[in-house]
Amino acid sequence: MRRVLVVSPHFPPVSAADMQRVRMLLPFLGRNGWQAEVLAVDPDKVLAPMDPWSVGTLPPGLKVHHANALGRRLARVPGLGTLGMRALPALARTGDRLLAGGGFDLVYFSTTAFEVHMLGPRWKRRFGVPFVMDYQDAWVSDYYREHPEVPVPGGRLKYAIVSAMHRWMEPRVLRECAGITSVSPEYPRQLARRYPGIAPLPALVQPFPGAPADFGRLPEVAPADRPYEPGDGRRHWVYVGRGGSDMARALRGLFMALRDHADEALLASLTLHFIGTSYAGAGKGSKTIAPLAAEYGLAHIVEESTDRIDYARALWCLRNADALIVPGSDDPAYTASKIYPYLLARRPLLAIFHARSTVVELIEKVAGAVCVPFSDTLPAAELAGRIAGRWLEEDAHRRVVPLDTEAFHPYSDAGCAADLAQFLDACVERAAGGAGR
Repeated sequence: MRRVLVVSPHFPPVSAADMQRVRMLLPFLGRNGWQAEVLAVDPDKVLAPMDPWSVGTLPPGLKVHHANALGRRLARVPGLGTLGMRALPALARTGDRLLAGGGFDLVYFSTTAFEVHMLGPRWKRRFGVPFVMDYQDAWVSDYYREHPEVPVPGGRLKYAIVSAMHRWMEPRVLRECAGITSVSPEYPRQLARRYPGIAPLPALVQPFPGAPADFGRLPEVAPADRPYEPGDGRRHWVYVGRGGSDMARALRGLFMALRDHADEALLASLTLHFIGTSYAGAGKGSKTIAPLAAEYGLAHIVEESTDRIDYARALWCLRNADALIVPGSDDPAYTASKIYPYLLARRPLLAIFHARSTVVELIEKVAGAVCVPFSDTLPAAELAGRIAGRWLEEDAHRRVVPLDTEAFHPYSDAGCAADLAQFLDACVERAAGGAGR
C-alpha cells in the first residue's frame, strides 16, 4: 500500500469547488492501493461557506492535518491576501513535519490556491518525495489579455499583480513536477506551448468525477433555506454555478429562444433560477445573468442570486428542479466538471456549450441531456433557433434523457479513482527510475 499526502487547503466542512475532486475520490483510493492523508487549512481561517454534510461523505478513519493561516484581513491585499499565500508558511511547517516522519511516496496538490504548489519543489529537495499537480483551472491564463472587453474579477490592478506572480511561479514548479492531472485536455497543450524548454509532463486528463451516492444521502432543506419551493404551481428551471461574461453567448441564445419561440403558457408558469453566480463574498457579488435576461424582456421570470450556497443545498436544488440548464463558456478549454451532478440528478437537462468543449463529447458518450453546441461564429439567432428546436418545440424540458450508466462509470468517483491511482503509480515509478540514473 502506497501513501499519498493530499494537499487541499479547502477541505470539509469548508464548501469550495476545488476540494470536491479529492472529497469524492478519497473513499475509493484505498481499494486501489493508495492510503491517503490530507493537509488542509484550519476551516476558521478560510473565507468560504461551511457544509457539515460534506464531512459525512469522507471515508472513516481519514487523517486530516490542519495548518493555520494568517488573518482574513489580509485577503484584501493584492497578491498576498489569497488563501495560498496566507497559509503558505503554516502549510510548509506542517508538511515538513509530516514528510520528515517518512513513509509518504507522493504529494498530490489538488487546489486552485496555486501558490501552495510552490511547496512541491521544496519537499522534493528536502525529503526526496515526488509531487503531482492538479490543474482544475489554468494557473496562468491569457483569457483576459486576449479579451480586453471582458471585466476582470477583482479589477485589473489586482489581476495584473497576481498574474505576474503566477507567471514567475509556474515554470519553477513545473520543472520539478512528476506529472499533472487536468480537468481539460487544453491545459497540458497550453503548458507545452508556454514552456517549450520544459519536457512535456505526463498528464492524466480527468474532469471532476460524479458521485452517485451523494444523491442518496441528501439532507432535508428547511423551507426558509430553499431558493425555490417545489410544487408551488410554477415550473422551476435551475442553474447552480458561477456566472460571468464568458457565458453571455450561451445565455443570449437561451433567452432569445424563450422570447421568440416559447409559448405563452410556458412563459406564464416559468421561473429560471441562477444560484451562486459570483465568487465574491455574501452580498458583494455583481449580477451578470439577470441584466442579460432584462435585455430580452425576461426579467420577470429570471431570479439571480450571486451568493454561493453549500454543496448539499446545491444538490437539493438540482434534484428538485423541473428542469436544469447549464450554460457554457465561450472559452473552449472550460470543462464545467459540475456537469456530472447535473447528469446524476436525473432531471430534464439542457447543456449549451462550445463545440470544442469536452462536455459535448461527454454527452455524446453517456447521454443524459439535450446538448446544443455553439461556435465562435454562430449567430445568436441561429443558436436560439437550435435551442428552440431541440428543447422547446420537442418538449424536451419535460422529459428526462436516460443516462447510460455503464458508459458513465469511467467518469464516476469509483472509475476515476482507479484511473488516478494507476497514474500516481506510474508517476512514482518514473520518479524512482529518474533518481536512480
